[in-house]
Amino acid sequence: MNEIPIIDLAGLRSNDLSERQAVAGRLGAACRHVGFFYVKNHGIPEMVAKGIFTAAHRLFAQPAAEKEKLSIKRSPHNRGYVGVAGERLDTKASPDQKEAFNIGFDLPADDPEVLAAKPFRGVNLWPDLPGWRDQVLAYYDACMTLQLTIHRGFALDLGIAEDFFADKMDRPIATLRLLHYPAGEPTEGAEIGAGEHTDYGNVTILATDGVAGLQVRRRDGVWLDAPHVDGAFVCNIGDCLMRWTNDVYVSTPHRVARPKAERYSVAFFADANPDAVVETLPTCLAPGERPRYAPISCADYLRERLTATYDHLKPGS
Repeated sequence: MNEIPIIDLAGLRSNDLSERQAVAGRLGAACRHVGFFYVKNHGIPEMVAKGIFTAAHRLFAQPAAEKEKLSIKRSPHNRGYVGVAGERLDTKASPDQKEAFNIGFDLPADDPEVLAAKPFRGVNLWPDLPGWRDQVLAYYDACMTLQLTIHRGFALDLGIAEDFFADKMDRPIATLRLLHYPAGEPTEGAEIGAGEHTDYGNVTILATDGVAGLQVRRRDGVWLDAPHVDGAFVCNIGDCLMRWTNDVYVSTPHRVARPKAERYSVAFFADANPDAVVETLPTCLAPGERPRYAPISCADYLRERLTATYDHLKPGS
């Protein structure tokens, strides 16, 4: 039995406040307990959702030399290609057996924030594949709309203004990450597809191809499989939203087992705007309770987390 709830988001688009609050309550219950939930009636067209997997297959089928031309090492803004074993999400485990490609909030080279070299404000690295950029950005834009809808639900549940997150998520450090897990049995030094970790930002929207792999750690330490659900995305909250809510919402550890069959997935990490200050919401403090976390900008927090992910792979680490 699947212990991760499936939540119908249609009510969040209703003009009836009580319908929106009902869906928000279901989102809040999931965020307080398992930290994961599926969403259906999410608003992303089927053609767009299928198109992003077509794009992922085209990209990862490129020769290694072509993919390395777009290496994430070329970008100080967390964009580009990461090869197999190029990350270690669990710093105490073996490197992840996956390859990935990151696309960030798309800005032109002459954007003032790009010219000022602000953190996470760079240009994307694009492969030389006809139509690829447009196909990927169509999905990115659809996820942007979806994450704002979900955030309205969070706000309603948390007792703050329904549009509280809108101006904090309108030019976000949102990263679209295409992922490919080659098939293989666990071997020494290559035991895991993606190591145990929590996500860094506010909410993650994950599309899967039906091949098993994602596992979620329950509060009692038991690992649950998160099966593919047709027509739905699996979502989880991240550490920044947990900080905002003073641990009212919980960011849940998860991992990807090494798949026996080739596996593709697509994650949209909805982090806030770089200069958005992540600080405890007043409605998440009991009388006399103090915040558990100091205020921090989203850019500073994300930089700390990404540094830990990649520095453990340097020689001698």
